[in-house]
Amino acid sequence: MLKIPGYEGGPLVQGGAYLDNPLFWPVHLGACLRGEDAQRAAFGADWDTAMELYRALSAEHEWPVFSVPLRSGHTIYVVYRNFVDEWGVDYLIHQPAWSEAETLAVVDGHFMGPGMAWPELLSVARQPATGGVRDADARLLLLFPTLGDALLPDDAAAALTTALAALTLIEEPAEVARMLLENQGLWAPARWRPADGIWINDGGHSCRNPGNAFALPEGRLLEISSALRGGS
Repeated sequence: MLKIPGYEGGPLVQGGAYLDNPLFWPVHLGACLRGEDAQRAAFGADWDTAMELYRALSAEHEWPVFSVPLRSGHTIYVVYRNFVDEWGVDYLIHQPAWSEAETLAVVDGHFMGPGMAWPELLSVARQPATGGVRDADARLLLLFPTLGDALLPDDAAAALTTALAALTLIEEPAEVARMLLENQGLWAPARWRPADGIWINDGGHSCRNPGNAFALPEGRLLEISSALRGGS
């Protein structure tokens, strides 16, 4: 059985087969598609089929896991946590020398994040990998719900539009990309800055804000900052 060090729950199963389903992506991005206009643009006439897929993803007897290896040797895990009445998606990062995985972000009613700035998300998406999720567009969309960045570059919408056009059947990917970037998850977009080599933010729900009581230790923050930005 699939295991993630220090992570309690399961049974964990490989979720890679879902990635070939174009409807998986709007379902996965659902927390960032708030409002009827956004959902109509993303799902179109496929709402009922999408809800069937959602029920499969959130089934208690199987917790889909998606692995995103990094150049540094770290791995980001996206876990559909399917406890009854405690459904959510956990974004974890682990390195073999660590005793347990650390939390980057959580998408549920008690959300935690943001976990990444836009340059980090783009870096992770474009890092080459020989295992797990290897496609750059898939990595970008899979990890998009961790994003919270108040200072997006001008080309962010183009990169997101390209990924949506490649992997989904959305009729107006540019419009959906615009909506996604306006929402950016369940938290308010944060401002990021470097501090002694660590990229930190000012988000009140982020474990990468040292001002929060639940923030990760300085050493972990430094290592994670390096890994997400492509360091070895």
